[in-house]
Amino acid sequence: MSGAADFASANSGTGSVRAGFAFDERALGEWMAAQVEGFSGPLTVEQFRGGQSNPTYRLATPARAYVLRRKPPGPLLAGAHAVDREARVQMAMGAAGFPVAKIHALCMDEAVIGSWFYVMDMVEGRIFWDATFPGVDRAQRPAYFDAMNATIAALHGFDPAAIGLGDYGKPGNYFARQIARWGRQYREDELAGRNPDMDAVLAWLEAHIPEGDETCVIHGDFRCDNMIFHPSEPRVLAVLDWELSTLGHPLADFAYHAMMYHMPPEIVAGLAGADLAALNIPTQAEYIAAYCARTGREGIADFDFYTAFNLFRLAAIFHGILGRTLRGTASNAQATERARAFPTLARLARARAGC
Repeated sequence: MSGAADFASANSGTGSVRAGFAFDERALGEWMAAQVEGFSGPLTVEQFRGGQSNPTYRLATPARAYVLRRKPPGPLLAGAHAVDREARVQMAMGAAGFPVAKIHALCMDEAVIGSWFYVMDMVEGRIFWDATFPGVDRAQRPAYFDAMNATIAALHGFDPAAIGLGDYGKPGNYFARQIARWGRQYREDELAGRNPDMDAVLAWLEAHIPEGDETCVIHGDFRCDNMIFHPSEPRVLAVLDWELSTLGHPLADFAYHAMMYHMPPEIVAGLAGADLAALNIPTQAEYIAAYCARTGREGIADFDFYTAFNLFRLAAIFHGILGRTLRGTASNAQATERARAFPTLARLARARAGC
């Protein structure tokens, strides 16, 4: 199997609830009967294989299916796994007309299943774990990439205050704050340890923050495998996994998405090494130009900084997965493989920074 196929196999679909992540299903059913309009049991619970941070479950009933996302069990870093923020941003974006799953209810009573959680609709459609979109006809691939491009451009067009998210994060100075945040999280995780490439790129980023600033709602993890597409059309039905969303710089968010052009497919859905012309996939330059046309930009200066920043941030996230793996609190069965990819991401970040 290819790296992309391995990634898809490891992360797609559901299975039995893994050891350490079970909860009182009867208590959940009673809570849903009281809090979720139209709910009727009995309830069957399975756990999604994908996702690293917040455990996610499929809740099936005779009439319909739901999705539950919860904080993981065990000790947590302060401010991490804020499922209440995920629920809030999705409710606001849905009300504004952006494609997200409908949120039914949020529970901040740990007595119900042992941690905070929320319940949302199960959106039926296609998730592409491979960024080459192998299941799509060659002639249709540009339309799928254009749908992703249009969706992230639309996200960055919302005025946070106008949709009730004016206080969803700190406006301005995004890169300095993010570099400090992820740098601190990286340095403080002594169990996961230090890495020379990570140390070098962190110092470079701190010294090369571009001038100028913008603020909008950003997703923070905008990848093809965090979207549900229509079963047969090049249309995004829902953007998933808002754990890293905040108020931030739109070019940071877009560059993270465009990082797929540099990403090895065995790490996360990426196009590194793919023959774009043969696959009929737009080049990075074409993809950037489409985003700029939609957002009224003449181009994106300092794109290497934005890419290096995002590779560093993803490396820091994988460093956190490494720490959770060593502590035994990682929520994904493939966490060990993801943790092993941390040094590769750190090297890629340093190479893009040229330091």
